[in-house]
Amino acid sequence: MTKPAETYSDRLLHFTLPFRDARGRAVRIDGVVDEILSAHDYPPAITHLLAEALVLATLLGSLLKHDAGQLTMQAQTEAGVVKLLVCDYRAGELRGYVDFDHERFGELGANPSLAALFGKGYLAITFDLPGENGRYQGIVPLEGETLAAACEAYFLQSEQLPTLIRVGARHDAKGCIAGGLLIQHLPDGEEGRERLHARLDHPEWEHVAILAGSTRHDELVDRELSLEALVWRLFHEEDEVRVEPGAHLVRGCRCSAEHYTDVIGRFPEDERAHMRDSDGMIRVDCAFCSKIFPILA
Repeated sequence: MTKPAETYSDRLLHFTLPFRDARGRAVRIDGVVDEILSAHDYPPAITHLLAEALVLATLLGSLLKHDAGQLTMQAQTEAGVVKLLVCDYRAGELRGYVDFDHERFGELGANPSLAALFGKGYLAITFDLPGENGRYQGIVPLEGETLAAACEAYFLQSEQLPTLIRVGARHDAKGCIAGGLLIQHLPDGEEGRERLHARLDHPEWEHVAILAGSTRHDELVDRELSLEALVWRLFHEEDEVRVEPGAHLVRGCRCSAEHYTDVIGRFPEDERAHMRDSDGMIRVDCAFCSKIFPILA
């Protein structure tokens, strides 16, 4: 019998603990995050922030049931050093960028806190679903020490799902590597049952949260540790752990000259006239991949 291939990087791993009413996701990204970061000349602290955000977008996006759906995560501030952080995920395609005040950032020191970067900010998480399901969004304050904590608050407030998230990122000789773990306690679905947001002391959730909370930063970014092995370390004493490979991850910037030509073509002629430069071109700057597309329209 051939041993199934294990998952090390640039692919999601889904897992469930059926006897604990819990589901989870694990991910580690290296090649993809390096490719995304290579389009920008970010300082180390911004690189670290974006790497963690990409992991979070992947974990949250992987909860979508349909490949046509998209998860978008935006962190914005009121007069913060970081003006905007955007990541989105769709069917394994991942992209992201950070817009920040370079001058003010240089005054923060080497390892600025989340509060120093964002000040008074908020995190908006948007799920775009296919068909009649439409779009829904939740917004939570950027409080606490990490973006992961804000995402946990989103699930508790907007979804009423107790959720634990762990994220890590680092640079080594091979480049940037980032990883994460998400686990949720799911309602049993029976009508009339108390929603779990009122039952954070549920014994099953307490047990799962303690085990998952023991995940170490170095395990999340260990290139030699498979995601299956990580899940096994955490939950090997459970009666049953089911694992299933998830999507392969790729850089998913969807910009192209054809796309922008189509978008610009929808504007009235008088508006397009204002967009043109002295050469008669409309130049579109893609913030995700740092490319400029000259469009004749």
